[in-house]
Amino acid sequence: MSDKKLIEKRWFKILLCFVAFFGMAFLAVYQRVTGPTHPLRVHETLASRTVSGKLVRSHPGAGGAIIELETPDDSISGQVVWRRYPTEAAWQSLPMHWEDGTLSAELPHQPPAGKLEYSVQLQSGREQLVVPEGPAVIIRYRGDVPPLVLIPHIICMFLALTVVLRSGLGLLLREERIERLIKWVLIFLLPGGLVLGPMVQKYAFGAYWTGWPFGDDWTDNKTAAAFLAWIVAWLVARYWPRFLRPAMAVAFVVMIAVYLIPHSANGSEIDWDEIDSAEAEAAQIGPESSLERGPLTADVVR
Repeated sequence: MSDKKLIEKRWFKILLCFVAFFGMAFLAVYQRVTGPTHPLRVHETLASRTVSGKLVRSHPGAGGAIIELETPDDSISGQVVWRRYPTEAAWQSLPMHWEDGTLSAELPHQPPAGKLEYSVQLQSGREQLVVPEGPAVIIRYRGDVPPLVLIPHIICMFLALTVVLRSGLGLLLREERIERLIKWVLIFLLPGGLVLGPMVQKYAFGAYWTGWPFGDDWTDNKTAAAFLAWIVAWLVARYWPRFLRPAMAVAFVVMIAVYLIPHSANGSEIDWDEIDSAEAEAAQIGPESSLERGPLTADVVR
């Protein structure tokens, strides 16, 4: 049976959908585990004792971020050394407390999109251990995103990616009427990326859009690039159908490139200089005027 006849079989199209779904799952996991907010695993040895755990790189909601490492030896002491990121401020330290096999300390709360860099310094007798061994861990704070916003956003984005992968398989096998898949990509990508996406951004970091032309947030820019590529494919299908397959192939490549970039890479980040200037101005004006100004807004998020 030729590929052209096989692709028209219903069971084969269902099989292609399953392949696309598993491809989506792989890309989603890859993007997550390679992203800068994925916890950093620790498994070290100090004084013949194991020290293990995860150093968090993202903290949602109120309160400070809890830094924890597990060790059975209560003679191991530690401290968390931290400062705002990116700044050249002096490092500060927090003592870690041992309880039930866990050393822990709480980093101070930061406003949404505020980042800190930190490392953990451990000691047992004369032996010392610093984790991580290389550059300090960077943690970003964010606000809580309501599940009614976050879950539909994630579902729409993953469904859009699944349809894109399905279209790539169709292009490879020379499927007829492949243009029908374009509308489904846009049906999921438009609400997921350009409606719910900015809402997630607003809840998490205080601004609806921090990509071009207002900032350089890669998450927003990736979404815009993917949507634009598929809008172009839709226009080509409508007005220049002879170029349909090349246009869809370009849109496919753009979408895959977007998902190969780690999630939250070069994401929203507070400008600490703006924060310090605003706080200094509020202090000079006085506490009453400071209250009238309200909380710091997304103007300082870039």
